[in-house]
Order: sequence, then C-alpha cells, then structure tokens
Amino acid sequence: MFMTWKAIRRWTQLAAAALLLTGLSIAHPATASAKSDAPKAIYKVETDKKVVALTFDISWGNKVPEPVLDVLKEQNVKKATFFLSGPWTLHHPEIAKRIKAMGYEIGSHGNLHKDFSNYPNSWIRQQVQIADQSIAQVTGVHPKLIRTPNGDFNPRVIACLNDMGYKVIQWNTDSLDWKNPGVQNIVNRVTKRVVPGDIILMHASDSSKQIVQALPQIISQLRQQGYQFVTVSELISGTNVSSSVQ
Repeated sequence: MFMTWKAIRRWTQLAAAALLLTGLSIAHPATASAKSDAPKAIYKVETDKKVVALTFDISWGNKVPEPVLDVLKEQNVKKATFFLSGPWTLHHPEIAKRIKAMGYEIGSHGNLHKDFSNYPNSWIRQQVQIADQSIAQVTGVHPKLIRTPNGDFNPRVIACLNDMGYKVIQWNTDSLDWKNPGVQNIVNRVTKRVVPGDIILMHASDSSKQIVQALPQIISQLRQQGYQFVTVSELISGTNVSSSVQ
C-alpha cells in the first residue's frame, strides 16, 4: 500500500515530535563533523605533569640570538623550540646551524613577515615552501611546526597549513618581551602565568632587548616551581590538544 504525500509529511512531523519529546535532536552529519574537525591551533596541552615548552621566534638580527643560546647552555636547558624565518636563516646561517647543533627543535616562522590571513592560500603555500627550502638548505631540517608571522591566522589559514602537513603552534603564556617592558616584568609575566602543559612565547630577535637578562631568572624560577622543559613536539605528542581557533 502506497502512502500519500500528505500521509508521508504527517508521519515525518510525528517522528520529529517524538524525537523532541525524548530529548533527542536532529543534526546534519556534515554539521557535526565540521565542528569536531574544525582547524585548530595549539596553545597548550592538558596535562597534570609540570612540563612546559620554551619557544623563541627569530626573524631579525644577530645580537640577541647567540646570547640567548649562551644562557640556555649555561643553564643546562637541553630542550627548547625555535621558530626561524626563512630570510633570517639565510642571512645568519651560522647561528641557525648552532641552534641545530645544540639539539634544539626548529620550526618555521614563515618567509615574509606578513599576516597570512590577508593573502590567498596560493600565496601562503608559496611563502611556507620558500621558508622550508631556506631552513632545510642551512640546517637540513624540514619543519613540521609553524608559528605564523605575528601569530596571525584564521580557520582558512590553519586548514591550508594543516593540508601542507604543518601543526600551527601558538602560545598560552606571552612574555611580551618584544615590548621591552622591563626585565622583572618579563620574568613575572612568565613565572606567574605559567601552567602545566604551557607553550611560552619569547623572542630571540634583536627587537627583544631584555630577554637575555630575563631568561636566567625565568629558567631558575620555573625550575623552583617544579617545571621541566620539553620541545613543543614532545609536549603535544600523545596529549589531547585543549585549545582551538580563537
């Protein structure tokens, strides 16, 4: 027996009403999938372990990077992550090679220091590929982590970078060292805001004129709080990423 169109519509309405009465809701599968699969940037990880990742962006200069490396060596910090821009790496190959030789993790900071969200995906891919070639030429490393210039992104940018095989790394604690607010202010921002699983943003560019003085105190005070230092890759490996696009 065939149902009339009116009967079919009536049956659909009754079924929907029954679902609502039982507390269920109807959602399009594509909608649910889009929410769970939305592009994400990584700010920190959820963990009870007192581990943090010290990260340093470098895009300009040769006066600050080596003193930062000297501090890390003097303080016996074996693990940190450096995000290098392509042009800086080519202009200062010996420093980039020293970062690699000291065993630190290398990520990409892009090529031109411009906001990715202002440009199409083709431009983003080109810039990231140029940076990859520059970093690999000097250090032999093809980065799989990227921190976008100025920390700029949107869901489209992240999706593009993910498609290229990159994880987009942001930060949970910002030292604001590039503002040069005073050594103690830099130290306090990091040591008072840090949480387990944190990614800490600092700079080893020449624009960060006070980080060399602040860094030994940051390292010492974090250790006094019981923290150990790991690379970003170690931090996120096997851990649930808690932060998403903001």
